Amino acid sequence: MFGADASVFAAVFVALYAAHEVGDHWAQRSAEALGKGSAGWRGRWLCARHVAALAGVKAAAVTLAAAVLALPVSPWAVAAALAVDAVSHYWADRRTTLLRLAERVGKGEFARLGDGAVAPAGTGAYALDQSWHIGWLFITALIACMGAN
Repeated sequence: MFGADASVFAAVFVALYAAHEVGDHWAQRSAEALGKGSAGWRGRWLCARHVAALAGVKAAAVTLAAAVLALPVSPWAVAAALAVDAVSHYWADRRTTLLRLAERVGKGEFARLGDGAVAPAGTGAYALDQSWHIGWLFITALIACMGAN
């Protein structure tokens, strides 16, 4: 169950990281980026739609890497890993959740740095959001490697 080759982990992580960058920035629709943190069902729907598309991009990237590199990953482990990643991504992208966590751990001031309307990618909230996602990609890659031959 444990003890997957480190190169398998590295390849899966790189595939997930590349897919995250493409899916979170290029594949995400403007309406999702602007509305996924909104209160109510519309915000929840936009966030869920974004996360579903992002999970698809990540699944495609891991599948392609596994096929081209002959990675011995279990489809079930990859599916479970992507589900964990999707939940963590949705939780953070609802925005108030991540801001509350930032406040609790003393990062609230940093989270409020910058003007999200002018430069959303240059804010403290964006930096915390992306670091959250990348940290979960690490965990996702570890889960995806469970059961590798």
